[in-house]
Amino acid sequence: MNYTNVRGINASRIMMGCMRIADKPLQQTEDLIVEAVRAGVNAFDLADIYGKGDCEKVFGVAFKDLGLKREEYIVQTKCGIRYADFGKYYDFSAEHILSSAENSLKRMNTEYIDVLLLHRPDALIEPEEVAAAFAKLRAAGKVRAFGVSNSSAVQIQMLEKYGVDVAVNQMQFSLGHTLLVDGGVNVNTRKDEAVIRAGDALEYCRLRNITMQAWSPLQYGFFEGVFIGNEKFPELNAELDRLAEKYNCTPTAIAFAWILRHPAKMQVITGTTSPERMREICASAEVELTREEWYSLYTATGKTVS
Repeated sequence: MNYTNVRGINASRIMMGCMRIADKPLQQTEDLIVEAVRAGVNAFDLADIYGKGDCEKVFGVAFKDLGLKREEYIVQTKCGIRYADFGKYYDFSAEHILSSAENSLKRMNTEYIDVLLLHRPDALIEPEEVAAAFAKLRAAGKVRAFGVSNSSAVQIQMLEKYGVDVAVNQMQFSLGHTLLVDGGVNVNTRKDEAVIRAGDALEYCRLRNITMQAWSPLQYGFFEGVFIGNEKFPELNAELDRLAEKYNCTPTAIAFAWILRHPAKMQVITGTTSPERMREICASAEVELTREEWYSLYTATGKTVS
């Protein structure tokens, strides 16, 4: 397993995502955690809305049952998305951030959160309020580091202006969703990919030593499905199969290795609830794709390099 430094926290570059564990038997989740830990995973990603809080509860129970030492693991959760009769809305008020953090601590039965993320950009954000809430949580020893999810460079800068040390930015990135790199590869061209939909988030985070985290690493579109083995992507799957044979692993491991190969040293969040798949995914940490292979996979998605 490879690791990266997140503001002094030594975190595995593959993270176990806990978005779906509330729907699974507790024993399966515990087996999944054991398999992840055995492979070197020490970082877990949650959110207060996953399972409407139940995922944090299940995680807390599993962590206690397994007798894992809290100080050896990185527990990350998110806040800021709320529900109303009309659907979802975002709330980055100090009151909501503080109450969400307290509730997450109780559900997970832990005294502190290693990294707390703002889940999606709130159009009504008051950065001073966020900074005050974060400072209070840090001073109380309840949160070690802070981050954002799905945020642009300017949105991060606005928080930094008020003293927030943004440690993490979690964004969707995969061979089925390459927006993070499309704009940069196609600067000053007339191609559709030159339209910058992710802002300069990737480049800015590299400049500021902010760890990028990739979510939905096997999905295309917005939860439209998995691209591996999908007949919609014949060229991509042929290249994944070719490289999987070369590196004696699976196409899934190659898809993860493609993200891990980027010099931003991203963390990748798994979505699997299968212990066997977890083992398969963690094998990607041992694969070092060449530059040529990275671009062969990128162009196999249908993108062109001028």
